[in-house]
Parts: sequence; structure tokens; C-alpha cells
Amino acid sequence: MSHDFMSFFLAWLASPGRVGAIAPSGDALAELITREIGPSTGPVVELGPGTGAFTYKLLKRGVRPSDLSLVEYGSEFVKILQLRFPGARVLWMDAARIGSSGLFGARDVGAVVSGLPLLNMSPRKVIAILDGAFSVIRAGGAFYQFTYGVRCPVPRRILDRLGLKATLVDRAILNIPPAAVYRLTRRTARPVLSADHEDERVKLNSKKWETSVEPRAGIEPIELAGGTHAAH
Repeated sequence: MSHDFMSFFLAWLASPGRVGAIAPSGDALAELITREIGPSTGPVVELGPGTGAFTYKLLKRGVRPSDLSLVEYGSEFVKILQLRFPGARVLWMDAARIGSSGLFGARDVGAVVSGLPLLNMSPRKVIAILDGAFSVIRAGGAFYQFTYGVRCPVPRRILDRLGLKATLVDRAILNIPPAAVYRLTRRTARPVLSADHEDERVKLNSKKWETSVEPRAGIEPIELAGGTHAAH
């Protein structure tokens, strides 16, 4: 646990906007954000797993390691995840690329669990992440997001634009600091984007935009799958 704290603290010092917390998420929050997920959920994608606090709970709830894809942007956490979860697929890449990467089938994922600090991100980035996630989430699937804020971290205007609704699952009062978990799901029908919005969506998913959010200049994003070596 002390090693996890130090890993998070150092990563936060290096990039507070990206990591968003100085320590891994507590047990109460991990229990809450994974509460509705189990063996029948199917493939699960975790965004920003850090050192694996939520990942451990997902496995305890019966999610098969082979059904877990861990998408981590911070290279300092990638090796930790490989070693701790050898049966899971660990991907070093930006979360905004999950819809365009070709690594996930369309409408194949049962749930996405997010440990990303959405409040630290621009609206454009949040839209790209959610749009990509819901392009691979199957009908009836959900995107789970926690926040330390007092309301849903996804603004209503973004929910409306993407045709999503947010429901408070519950609050983890015992977490330090206290946190809340929201379930994001599709509304009955996704709104038709105007020509201007459609043009903007295309720009968001363009190769030019993607390359602007690669982990580090001169380093290509790679897929790191568990092998002999192979929690926020």
C-alpha cells in the first residue's frame, strides 16, 4: 500500500492535471464503482486504472481477467498493472482513442469503469472520451465515473449533445475524500448532430487530433498484454 501511495504521489507531482489524485482510491469507492458489475457483464474496459484499486474489485466480483482491458496513459503505472494482472490486457494509450483504435469491437463492451479526472479535462477531451467509449459499449451497457465534486463531472450540455443521461449510483462517504459514483447510459435515441457538430466530431476523431494527445513525443503508444510478466 505504501508503494502504491508513493507511485501515485510521484505521478501526481509530475503531472497533477493528468493523475488528479495523490493516492489510490479507497476500498469504499472501489466497492461502490464496481457494485453493478459481475461475470454476466462481459468485456469490461477500465480507463485510468492507476495501480489497480478498481481492478482488484472487478476480479473479486467475478469478472474474468480475459474480459478486462486496462487503458492507462501513465507509463509509470503500466508495468505495475502488467505484473499485478497478468491475465488482463494492458494498453498504454490515451483513453480518447478507444473508439478509433480498432482494439474493441463495436457495441461489444458491457461496461466502462473510469478513474479519469474528468474535471481536470477540457470539454473537447471529455466529449472525445465519452463518444469513443459509447461507440464500443453495447446496448444496455454503462459508463461508471466517480468524482470528488458535488455534482456529476460531465456537464449537462455534453450529456445532451451525446444523447446520454447520468444517474447517481451512490456516495462513498467513507472514502477519503468522500466521493460519488455516476452511471452514464444512452437515452432512448441519440440526437442527430447538426452539420456544425458533425464537422467538429470528425475533427475530434481525426488523426491530427489523436497525435496531439500521444503519451510523449518520440514514444509510440503500444499494447502491453500480459505474458510471463504479465490499484486511484
